[in-house]
Amino acid sequence: MFQTFTESASPAQGPARLAALQSLLAERGLDGFLVPRADAHQGEYVAPHDDRLAWLTGFTGSAGWAIALRDRAAIFTDSRYTVQVKAQTDAVFEKVDWPGTTLADWLQTALPVGKLAYDPWLLTVSQRRELQDKLPTLELVATDNLIDALWDDQPAPPMEPAFPQPVELAGEAHGAKITRLSEGLGLTTAAVITLPDSIAWLLNIRGSDIPKNPVPHAFAILHAEARVDLFIAEAKTDQIRDHLGPQVRLMPVETLLPTLAALSGPVQIDPASCPVILAEALSTPVEGDDPCVLPKARKTHAELDGSRAAHLRDACAMVRFLAWLDAQAPGTLTEIDVVKRLEEERRATNALRDISFDTISGTGPNGAIVHYRVTESTNRTVAEGDLLLVDSGGQYVDGTTDITRTMAVGQPTEEHRAAFTRVLKGMIALSRLRFPKGLAGRDIDALARMALWEVGLDYGHGTGHGVGSYLCVHEGPARIARSGTVPFEPGMILSNEPGFYREGAFGIRIENLIVVQEAAPLPGQTVPQMYRFETLTLVPIDRRLIDPALLTQTERDWLNGYHKRVHDTLRSHVDDAAGAWLALACAPV
Repeated sequence: MFQTFTESASPAQGPARLAALQSLLAERGLDGFLVPRADAHQGEYVAPHDDRLAWLTGFTGSAGWAIALRDRAAIFTDSRYTVQVKAQTDAVFEKVDWPGTTLADWLQTALPVGKLAYDPWLLTVSQRRELQDKLPTLELVATDNLIDALWDDQPAPPMEPAFPQPVELAGEAHGAKITRLSEGLGLTTAAVITLPDSIAWLLNIRGSDIPKNPVPHAFAILHAEARVDLFIAEAKTDQIRDHLGPQVRLMPVETLLPTLAALSGPVQIDPASCPVILAEALSTPVEGDDPCVLPKARKTHAELDGSRAAHLRDACAMVRFLAWLDAQAPGTLTEIDVVKRLEEERRATNALRDISFDTISGTGPNGAIVHYRVTESTNRTVAEGDLLLVDSGGQYVDGTTDITRTMAVGQPTEEHRAAFTRVLKGMIALSRLRFPKGLAGRDIDALARMALWEVGLDYGHGTGHGVGSYLCVHEGPARIARSGTVPFEPGMILSNEPGFYREGAFGIRIENLIVVQEAAPLPGQTVPQMYRFETLTLVPIDRRLIDPALLTQTERDWLNGYHKRVHDTLRSHVDDAAGAWLALACAPV
């Protein structure tokens, strides 16, 4: 199994570890210490070695902060984790709704004056600037990591080998990428790159340093002369040395800071992902975006073809899983049983490299925990009358998948059906959308929420995130959310996943992956260029949870057309038993 079900942290650990940290603060003459969920590379995901937030607090979500002061502490999490953070952390950690209340907001009251320590490898340039600007009387002190000083059994840093990603799947040789991006550096002499997926994409390499994310830990300097210095542990390089070729120089990680110090002229850093310590090593840092982020999001034709193949393969596994699920009597399965069977079906493709994140299998009230991870202690029986929410994905060499389906177990209630149908209406609205070039996620996010807003409902997460190509399942820079400001461009793969969550009762989410495409012009069209979405995911949506009376004819036509496409595409790829289930699941509404 790629997924485990043991508790990796617990609330009980928090008070003693916080007390030890507070004692160390007093010993060092410091008033507080920042604990982000971050590593030196500043990606979204961290290896066990770097999961300091979980070690201190017990919280295992993918985003958050803790601040430990001598006499109090707080943990900051966003709305995805409101329920989870209460369950996983002790009361000694004040729960703060972030980013509604920022770290600076909280510190203005809790520590307006004093010495706040931070690890300069784990705080970005923009994060430090925000704290400095809002807290001019607070002294920010760079120090060694105080958690590491206390963490006796800290796992070792990951040292998994890196390996090449074939150019036939990448669609562009890494030498061509280096040349193309170096030409865009303008007057800067080089750019510092820290994000693991940016480096993996640029050099057409992959790795296994972060669970569920096929990336290696490394740093890179892209030079204007179309060459790259790659700072990576030697133990990881055996399979990529010949692949990288003369444009890439392999360097020990220990030489990164002196190499940066020796660079002359302006050197570009991305303040959102560059650690403070790297920026301060440069003589002339200038700020700009990570040069890989936007090109990486614009998938090549080869990457899109690979994604379509991966989604076809993944859909067949999902259909076999759903057919099996429907054949089980209510009360005979647990959430863990569901996770195990789904992974078995993906493994049966003989192409699965990993799952793309821990499968979310939440029934009843657990379904209302947006990023729920089932463990042996939380495992619930899938009972009659429950909704079962399953959010999962696979990592295949040709693509990354991410799909959520919510299923009825037995007879759903009218509330279930009404909420589900309104979520579906939002997903259909985005799926059908034609929109002008230049629009971003903030311009269309409301369409996914409108049917819920009509009856006073909503959901607390964004509607969609970018998805990588055999890379991270969460990928920037575009997103469908109020915070989404980057315009959509052809080739961007995004999730389309509105939801609704009744805390303590049930959760609903329906998710397909979609790709931005140019739309053919319409007669009389006056907008110079329109875009549309192609739906990549091909898995039936549970018709038992749909109230047809709430759908317009246009929405019904889209759903029936989608299900016909699903059936016609998948039928020849599944056996007769799954095919019979598929025919029923795809019957017209």
